[in-house]
Amino acid sequence: MNPMIEAGTAMNAAANTGAQLPRKGADQPPVLLYENVRKLYGDFVALNNVSLQVNKGEVMCLIGPSGSGKSTLLRCTNVLETLNGGRVLLDGVPLPTRETEIRKVRQRMGMVFQSFELFPHKTALDNVAMGPITVLGMRVREARTRALALLDKVGLASKAESFPAYLSGGQQQRVAIARALAMEPEVMLFDEPTSALDPETVGEVLNVMKKLAQEGMTMIVVTHEMSFAQRVANWVVVFENGAIMEEGPPAQIFDHPTVARTRDFLGHLGWNG
Repeated sequence: MNPMIEAGTAMNAAANTGAQLPRKGADQPPVLLYENVRKLYGDFVALNNVSLQVNKGEVMCLIGPSGSGKSTLLRCTNVLETLNGGRVLLDGVPLPTRETEIRKVRQRMGMVFQSFELFPHKTALDNVAMGPITVLGMRVREARTRALALLDKVGLASKAESFPAYLSGGQQQRVAIARALAMEPEVMLFDEPTSALDPETVGEVLNVMKKLAQEGMTMIVVTHEMSFAQRVANWVVVFENGAIMEEGPPAQIFDHPTVARTRDFLGHLGWNG
């Protein structure tokens, strides 16, 4: 049986019997642990005492209204923002504050933004190879060989010598994913990776992300793609006003939410399961 069908069958069986499947990776220490995380922008509370854990090999999707703190949490995870309270631990160690140590942490986490952030004057191959060469000190030939393999992984080996201007939005985002993977991260962070794409190219990017999930990559995904969250995530967290409104497996969040506001939010999106 196809692994995805088998997993879906098991989940449906558990739902029908009232049983709850164990959370993926729950038998190991969490990869990321958020303890009472607080982030302020002046008087605005972007994150209000958020406590959360991400397990190894887990795909966690963060959903909720725009401006509810989802992207801010990702930026705090990658130390692009400083906290005003609480702490974030990576493999049991609090995130550092010294710049030299921060750079080392960022090497362990790949981040894909809404905008592609590719270097326009470099080919797709060079965009992917640059990080390993300049940051990891990898030899050029080795880095380019790895970059080509990663472009093939995201379905773009034939576009290796193309410049970003000659790639579609979906292709550019796939190059950005390959570039993040080139650093061999332990965790991948996706900040609404399909929000700037045409509807026709969204599926290209989501399919690459689905493949990474099937390979066991630990992923945190901020998304408005509810179908992706429902089908691919192991754990879904609903945010509102900088706080966690509800969290649980997709079967709970999308089929049997325990909080009325979650039902309202999904209803406004036209979600009907």
